[in-house]
Amino acid sequence: MDRVRHEIILHLGKLEELETPEQKRDMAIRINTLMRQYHRKELDLFKHEDPQVEILAQKFFKEILEKQRVDTASGKSRLVIDEHSVKNKDVREVGTEWLCKQALDQLGLCSFLQHQGWEEEKIQLAYTHIISRCAYPASELRTSEWIRQNSSICEVTGYPISKVTKDKLYHITKELYNIKEALEKHLSYRTSELFDLEDEIILYDLTNTYYEGAMRSSQLAKFGRSKEKRSDAKLVVLALVVNLEGFVKYSQIFEGNMADSTSLQKLIEDLSLRTSSAQRKPTIVMDAGIATQKNLELLKSKKFEYMCVARSSLNKYTIDTDSDPVKIADKKGQPLTLQKVKVEGNTDTWLLVHSEAKAVKESGMNSRFSQRYEQGLENIRASLTKKSGVKKQEKVSERIGRLKAKYPSMNRYYDIQLAIDENGIVTELTWQQKPVEKKEGHYLLRTTLDEKQEATQWAVYNAIRNIEGSFRCLKNDLDLRPIFHKTDEASMAHLHLGILAYWTVNTLRYQLKAKGIQNEWTDIRRIMDTQKLVTTTMVDQYDQLITIRQCSEPEAKVMEIYTALNYKLQPFTRKKSVVPLSENQKIETPATRAKRSG
Repeated sequence: MDRVRHEIILHLGKLEELETPEQKRDMAIRINTLMRQYHRKELDLFKHEDPQVEILAQKFFKEILEKQRVDTASGKSRLVIDEHSVKNKDVREVGTEWLCKQALDQLGLCSFLQHQGWEEEKIQLAYTHIISRCAYPASELRTSEWIRQNSSICEVTGYPISKVTKDKLYHITKELYNIKEALEKHLSYRTSELFDLEDEIILYDLTNTYYEGAMRSSQLAKFGRSKEKRSDAKLVVLALVVNLEGFVKYSQIFEGNMADSTSLQKLIEDLSLRTSSAQRKPTIVMDAGIATQKNLELLKSKKFEYMCVARSSLNKYTIDTDSDPVKIADKKGQPLTLQKVKVEGNTDTWLLVHSEAKAVKESGMNSRFSQRYEQGLENIRASLTKKSGVKKQEKVSERIGRLKAKYPSMNRYYDIQLAIDENGIVTELTWQQKPVEKKEGHYLLRTTLDEKQEATQWAVYNAIRNIEGSFRCLKNDLDLRPIFHKTDEASMAHLHLGILAYWTVNTLRYQLKAKGIQNEWTDIRRIMDTQKLVTTTMVDQYDQLITIRQCSEPEAKVMEIYTALNYKLQPFTRKKSVVPLSENQKIETPATRAKRSG
């Protein structure tokens, strides 16, 4: 309450029985004592020494209890409520929305947008859409329906719910994309300062997502190698640079047929500007698809250190006799063996990694591929003896070529021979496995880091798993795929909105991980959605409608998350209104019928 309020509890009259002011004061003190003992359920063992004071105090105390006017001991209002009138309505989700709102405030998004000249309502709409993408990733149409029907997001952000439309959401997404460069720089610096991050190692990788639609007029959507095996759909490529903590330092959108190995040139020029220190070059960790010799030479020319999986053949190295094999375990506890090796004519540091788990996996895959490869050869051979089978040398060679293209990893293990007569007809097909050593579970790491400890080198490279987790969160948890938009502008804005949502999610998860809470975002969202915002209405004995809007109390796991983040538990305190019922609003209940008949 922001003001003093007076309420008459009971009229005591002139109190002519008490002759002095001291007696009246003692009576008031005695009534308060009786009320306190009543609520604390204490025994009344002592009476006032003045019999007249005691008699009046007991009399007025009983009248207060009978009329049920107020709980003077606890300060809580005591009302007679018609239990049949109590209703809960307008129940909405609030936990995830309030959690993400506090994360965006922590990232300083509001102050950044204010410096960009955005008005308050526009900032509220931007908050609403980013948080909605975190809490309920869906199309703008479905998101607008969710906001109007299920979520309390507008009560959290302050944006008028009556103004929410899919077109407004489309528009604010494009507005956010228009300030992409400045916004990414702000968030990059803000997270580095907020969590004291050094950005000594950054990770670079690409992924792609596909379109549902022909996209005939698009300059961005192209057919390419889909990582979701959607060869029938056009793609767009998303490149991300993240630090070890999973925070995005740079993002770029490329055409769908962009090869991994050709993208590095487009971001290397301003990469240092996206890290916490412009004077120091970070170490870049990348996978084999990007680590071409041309890209590695580019990094060296720009004074960047790097670590990657080598694209070189495993046969082009010799064991470094000055170092012994080192045995460690990966994050899953599976054994690894690390051995330094030398590659002639190359000054980089090379590390041979042998994973027993990877060897078992590759052995199983090779066994299946070998079986299918030989079955394909057997089908071609069987066709040579059939009346209508393929027998001409040219056609048989085409069939063998298609088989080799389907199983390229098997070709080096087989020697295939054809017997051909003078008419160019294949009379016999034979094959045998070559004595090729299978180095299953082996791969080479290559780096410019002058690091003496093999285990440290492995730890640096293993950080690439962080960016894989980022892509997994974007695609699965934040529903970045597929893309249903019909224009390039809308598609790029959609991808950028997903990255902003990921930034919010990673801000939360990074802090929770530091407190030992390792849940995936989908689990956190499920837990937080148990906290609701609810309106409760009831009618009192004076025919007044009491309306209370408040958040439910956090469950134990919700409280654990709030406590770990040091966030507030509720977006606002209880809102209460009391208004007299109109004649049309009055409801017929047992209590009102009894009152009327009495």
